[in-house]
Amino acid sequence: MSEPAIRNAMSVDVEEWFQVQAFADHIPRDRWGGFDTRVEASTDRILARFAEAGVCATFFTLGWVAQRHPALVRRIAAAGHEIASHGHGHELVHRIGAESFRADIRRAKHILEDTAGVAVRGYRAPTFSVGPAITPWAHRILAEEGHAYSSSVFPLRHDLYGAPEAPTTPHRPDPEGVVELPMTTLDALGRRLPCSGGGWFRLAPYALFRAALRRVNGAERRAGIFYFHPWEIDPGQPRLPGAPARARFRHYTRQASMERRIARLLRDFAWGRVDEVFASAIGDAQAQHAVAA
Repeated sequence: MSEPAIRNAMSVDVEEWFQVQAFADHIPRDRWGGFDTRVEASTDRILARFAEAGVCATFFTLGWVAQRHPALVRRIAAAGHEIASHGHGHELVHRIGAESFRADIRRAKHILEDTAGVAVRGYRAPTFSVGPAITPWAHRILAEEGHAYSSSVFPLRHDLYGAPEAPTTPHRPDPEGVVELPMTTLDALGRRLPCSGGGWFRLAPYALFRAALRRVNGAERRAGIFYFHPWEIDPGQPRLPGAPARARFRHYTRQASMERRIARLLRDFAWGRVDEVFASAIGDAQAQHAVAA
């Protein structure tokens, strides 16, 4: 008898196109309010795709977005998806420091819970700006502020983010902190390769990404975590000609085909919410914390 298919965690980082880190030096924060908002329409398209596929996912949502689009957050929750936190202002955690981080996640959690009417247990740092070397205090603060897990560490090397020294499986960086569910990677060809989504998914051939995730599920018998953003399925968004060519390439490449690729991915693998797929790891960590306390 063959083993049952492993279910992976599907997630969406709900933010506006003008809030991405690649454009941070070209779009000052105080100008955000003057840009055309596109997140609601794109997220509604994602909700429709998930409904067609019968998939429930986790939406890591900015408090900033929830304040401006409360009906969207309520639609996400009403459809059975997990509402989780992406912080409030999309600021890099290692830059703002511990106390500002605490204020940011507290504000976001309050807004999201008040808007959606559900408990917010999960958190994902903007641009994966959390890691054992740069934010040793983050997971403990998350626990103190009422979160149950983080999915904020990308255990590889990248020019904008990454913690190559971090474990690649669920773990607790701090015995008093929440469990970390790192982004999925695959060790192959002498390198650690990303297998989690976003720009990597748009840039790589679909067959290559599918083969990598199948290896994670099959040969390694572990669940993966996939993520993407609403702006990635929005080829009609404004262009920023003044941004560096590398940033423009990463941001805009294959946006026109992204929605079709997501639909294909939903068919090719089994998917669920982060809190459900990793319920055992989250529960074990909470139980250990209770015993230690």
